[in-house]
Amino acid sequence: MAIENFIDYVKINCKSGKGGAGSSSFRREKFIPKGGPDGGDGGRGGHVILRGNAQLWTLLHLKYRKHVIAQDGGKGQGALCSGKDGKDAILEVPLGTVVKDFETGRTETEINEDGQEYILVDGGKGGRGNNHFKSSTHQSPTYAQPGIPGKEEWKVLELKLLADVGLVGFPNAGKSTLISAVSNARPEIADYPFTTLVPNLGIVSYKAGRSFVMADIPGIIEGASEGKGLGLRFLRHIERNSLLLFMVPIDSDDIVRDYKILLSELGKYSPELLTKDRILAISKCDLADDELLKMTEKDIKKKFKKGESLPVIFISGVAGLGIDKLKDAIMKMLDKKVVN
Repeated sequence: MAIENFIDYVKINCKSGKGGAGSSSFRREKFIPKGGPDGGDGGRGGHVILRGNAQLWTLLHLKYRKHVIAQDGGKGQGALCSGKDGKDAILEVPLGTVVKDFETGRTETEINEDGQEYILVDGGKGGRGNNHFKSSTHQSPTYAQPGIPGKEEWKVLELKLLADVGLVGFPNAGKSTLISAVSNARPEIADYPFTTLVPNLGIVSYKAGRSFVMADIPGIIEGASEGKGLGLRFLRHIERNSLLLFMVPIDSDDIVRDYKILLSELGKYSPELLTKDRILAISKCDLADDELLKMTEKDIKKKFKKGESLPVIFISGVAGLGIDKLKDAIMKMLDKKVVN
């Protein structure tokens, strides 16, 4: 996905339609010169509605649509004819879109299913015609209600990518290389930090026609939870992943320390992230010989606390080392979550 095409945050002004005015009318026909009130009701103003669309992956189509205006309801007519309801303004959004009120910051809802709808701003009710106000003592009311005005509110839409596996690691840890090796995703790959500037999604094929979705999240640095580096902008995408795959390269000075720094940043951003299942993948193992791999594995086991369980897999996206073993471990954990 091109950098300029990935938009995961938009602020939009939403204005719902005004309700139509009720009609003040009296039945006037041949031989009935003084018929009773027959004013119809005004139509409802249009809503501003969000609708989930599984075919969308970005909020790009809303980037330049700053104002969304629904149609006003029609006026009521005589002969008890109601006015036409205003046309709703429907905004289609990708699954994983979170709706927040701009003024309060309160989260209103999340769109997680294809076709799911949520009324962002409701339209004004139509006014009642004078037919509603007749009584035994007041048989010829001339009063009809005006329509209720629509509402105008600023809303924030944030996208949190829906994926089974989220890749977590420092810049240049080999995340993009891995996702390009196991899926059809083709992120930019280079030997410098922050090559990945937008999340990339890839569908990873598994045995018996099964598959899972992997998300390559832009690299985290120490202090990311406080806004450093690419900061909070991409940490929210990790919230929606079922499983977190931590990646630390074999040439790291201290693999366990780097892993714990990454874990700490996630915990500072959202303690709930610490409850997710995790796998640690040691990347770029094509650069190491068998002796170094054995020493590294021994050192990792030594540094983890007794009873601390974490699957550790040595991989190389370039050479294909350990990829099948990694897929097996991922699918085993995903299957376990489905059963539970």
